[in-house]
Amino acid sequence: MPMPASSIDAAAAAGQTSRMRKESLSFLEELTNTPSPTSYETRGQRVWLDYVSQFADETTHDAYGNCVATLNKGGGPRIMLAGHADEIALSVNYIDDNGFLWVKRMGGVDAIVSKAQRVTVHSAKGPVLGVVGNPPPHMQRVDGEPKAPKIHELYIDIGASNRAAAEKRVRVGDPITVNQNFEMLHGNLAVARAFDNRIGTWAVAEALRLLASSKKKLKAEICAVSNTQEEVGLFGARQIAYSLNPDVALVVDVTHATDYPGINKSTHGDVRMGKGPTLTHGTCNHPEVVKRLEAVAKKARIPIQHETVSATSGTDTDVIFWTRGGIPSALISLPNRYMHSPVEVVNLKDLEQVARLMAAFSEGVKANEQFTVKI
Repeated sequence: MPMPASSIDAAAAAGQTSRMRKESLSFLEELTNTPSPTSYETRGQRVWLDYVSQFADETTHDAYGNCVATLNKGGGPRIMLAGHADEIALSVNYIDDNGFLWVKRMGGVDAIVSKAQRVTVHSAKGPVLGVVGNPPPHMQRVDGEPKAPKIHELYIDIGASNRAAAEKRVRVGDPITVNQNFEMLHGNLAVARAFDNRIGTWAVAEALRLLASSKKKLKAEICAVSNTQEEVGLFGARQIAYSLNPDVALVVDVTHATDYPGINKSTHGDVRMGKGPTLTHGTCNHPEVVKRLEAVAKKARIPIQHETVSATSGTDTDVIFWTRGGIPSALISLPNRYMHSPVEVVNLKDLEQVARLMAAFSEGVKANEQFTVKI
């Protein structure tokens, strides 16, 4: 029996596919499956640029790989739709005499869920398969309660007999990603290792597609952005926001869904998958931009949920909003179960609503409109 061409085909055969446009779903799968470890996003950025180029007037990238697709160039105001391209990862830190690789964290990697995983070391000579070692429970001596592992205690076995053999295949600094790809879980639910934040770069690309195919006259210039290095300091967003100097920015990222066991809603809020994207209130989120997004969502019958922050959002919005003296910005988030794990779960219907919301917002902006707090 021939094997399906992708997990989408397999899910379709099992009656599990979402109703998302087939080409858009295929793009999401390819984007998610393409390794894009933070600081090494080139492969994923190439996939993104190839897709968005059919909807844009022009595409560009800067010195650090931040990519931009522009529609209605010369229009005004300039709207930046941004998502970050990078995923959390590990990197080779030390190779011991027996050929085992010891690692450092690149972004918020959880050592607990990293153990006993198959991984790929992205070497200059090509991909190298490895496994994160995990001795069986009955061979581990534990005094008292078991302790959570630390990143510096993780090692990777690539089958090398000694250090010299390992160094012929990998070197210190090579990035490492977990081998967990996109699959449809059930209905509109999908699972992958890197929805944080391929859903953001997918959503801005899809918003660009919707705007390019719309018959409505677009007044604003749209800059869809896939930026780098969010997971290690929001660096790419700082660079590209300064260069573009947009009049308003909509940022897309994931947020913590709280609709599963063990999560305290009074602490983390009530955010549910299937109930639409969230809008965040406070700090970096410009009140007039948020207010407009709420009005647009209501008019377009897009369900939304609400979150609040006390200091920072933990997203690129935190650095975009203060660039060049202040860029009116707002964060749109997709509920995500099991964030920063190899099994992140999202609802694709919610994801489509993110793109619709950004497109509807962009279409409704008047020529040269500015967003300013009313005092």
